[in-house]
Amino acid sequence: MFFMIRGGSGGWFAAEVRKARLASLLLALLLPAWPVYAADLWQTWQAAQQHDPEFFAAQAAARAGQPRRDQARALWLPSAQLSATVGRMANNSSVSGARFSASEFGESTGVAFDTSVRNGTLERYSLMARQPIIDGERRAQSRQLTLAADMADLEWLNSQQTLMLRAAERYFEFMLADQALQVLRQQERAVERTLAEVRDRYQLGDKPITDTHEAVARAEAIKTQVLLADTNLQIKAAAFFDLTHLRPSALAALRLDRNMVAPGRASLDEWLELARRHNPALLIQEKQQGVAQEEANRHGALAAPTLELVGATSYDRLHGSGRFGAASSKTDNWMVGLQLNIPLFTGGYRDAKYQESLHLRDKARFDGRRLQQQVELQTRAAWLGVDTGPSRLSARHLALVATEARLDATRLGHAVGDRTTLELLDAEHAVSAARLALLETGIGWIMDSLRLAALAGNLNEAALRDVNDKLLLAPKG
Repeated sequence: MFFMIRGGSGGWFAAEVRKARLASLLLALLLPAWPVYAADLWQTWQAAQQHDPEFFAAQAAARAGQPRRDQARALWLPSAQLSATVGRMANNSSVSGARFSASEFGESTGVAFDTSVRNGTLERYSLMARQPIIDGERRAQSRQLTLAADMADLEWLNSQQTLMLRAAERYFEFMLADQALQVLRQQERAVERTLAEVRDRYQLGDKPITDTHEAVARAEAIKTQVLLADTNLQIKAAAFFDLTHLRPSALAALRLDRNMVAPGRASLDEWLELARRHNPALLIQEKQQGVAQEEANRHGALAAPTLELVGATSYDRLHGSGRFGAASSKTDNWMVGLQLNIPLFTGGYRDAKYQESLHLRDKARFDGRRLQQQVELQTRAAWLGVDTGPSRLSARHLALVATEARLDATRLGHAVGDRTTLELLDAEHAVSAARLALLETGIGWIMDSLRLAALAGNLNEAALRDVNDKLLLAPKG
């Protein structure tokens, strides 16, 4: 974020300053003004739930899970179908060589029967009911729907954790950008005071002209950095507003304390085991492997035969006129029984689908292994970040104390002529960098604790509120 430039103030500095000022001005015109609003982490999460489109999409997807369970149950319930047909129909039939037998007329052979309805009225009604008993493909499909519903629940949990992390990231990114701008402005004021001092001492003949050039160069560089930091702050504010619809001003400064976030008490192995068992992404992948396995079962040989309890009744009536005058026919029947279906030949389609599903099942299994490795690596990194957080924070604090002491000594040495202006500017820069490094370390520690909880599937509202309550927000100044 900071850089050092030696040398005098040339045209390059002026051009960069003009570019930064123009960018900042354009961004200020495009973005709305931010009225005063101070939100903590918990309020940020609450607002994000009300305005994030991605969260709404995940909520709708989760609500689609329950209908999938209803579909899975419905596959094994009886189904009934009623059909009715009314229309015009022609029917001509001719039978020859038939044998006719009746008690009053005796027996005749070579009898012919002819019927004819050229343009008759058809009425047809039928009712059929089916109850599946044995159906391997239906069973696999039912299990797939249940697994899909379980995945919807897990995806909803994962989306909640993802939004919590995104809300925390936007919150702390804005806070860090605001603090960076404040630190740079403090450094800018310090450099301007130094520049005024060296100019006065140069006029008195107490300092060489090179000190003035170095101070001018540093002042111009700091101005550019301030403008860039201001632009970055407005971008972070816009991102915060997009997620929460809150228009923040400068948030309260974060007071850093080694006890503000409790480190994970469990060992790394325990956290890794928690991640393997409860990580939402891993659980979703496990369900996907189950779906892939059931897809293979749908096309296996054992799933081919089906047995159903079938009941049907129908009524047909056709009446009109034909070659032999007025005619009509009626048919009324019903049946109840078992229906067995065994596909004998499908042209190789079923076997090809089975082989395809086996390969996709293997792909899902290997994807699961790869994802587990990634989750374990992320868990290890987050745990190490939380575990070493207090030590890193303490080291950053000591570094800040040391750089501040160095700055005091350098100022004194500069006043008596033992330190150069460049050394004073470097010392002021080191203090600013140390302050930002301390804040970045504290925010990184907080984010690592949230990520660790999310990786173990434990990041919920209670955990987020607990972290929020431990944040020490102090007024700036």
